[in-house]
Amino acid sequence: MARPKGNTGIKVKTVAENRRARFEYFIEDTTEAGIALAGTEVKALRGGEGSIAEAYAEVKDGQMWLVNANIPEFSHGNRFNHEPKRPRKLLLHAREIERMGSAVARQGMTIIPLSVYFNDRGRAKVELALGRGKKLHDKRETIKERDWKRDAARLMREKG
Repeated sequence: MARPKGNTGIKVKTVAENRRARFEYFIEDTTEAGIALAGTEVKALRGGEGSIAEAYAEVKDGQMWLVNANIPEFSHGNRFNHEPKRPRKLLLHAREIERMGSAVARQGMTIIPLSVYFNDRGRAKVELALGRGKKLHDKRETIKERDWKRDAARLMREKG
């Protein structure tokens, strides 16, 4: 009998987040992907270690890879410990890989990991986004909008 499907997409424990991505890119589309990890990588992630600040995803030979993500070595690992910055295979359907790969090739977009987390079933997942890079004037506009919202919230607190 098949295992009942849980609520997919629910983040139980966020391990790493790329907060800079929303500032650097216009996010067009997001999707969830699994990651093929070694045992010591899972243990390091469960301990809250890991960084995806400089990471990106690329399509090679019909497979998607997470490149430049840093999962430090597990402290209690032995000689079988993993390499911290190795490319990690992302688990997606072929149709999703083709869709994202064609967007990168045709429209000049980038595949950015937004967060690494464990779902309700305890599986490590990556939230991937298709993004278009912002120009300098777009970033200035984002900063201006963020400052305006902060000032508006401050004024509302003072009045109320």
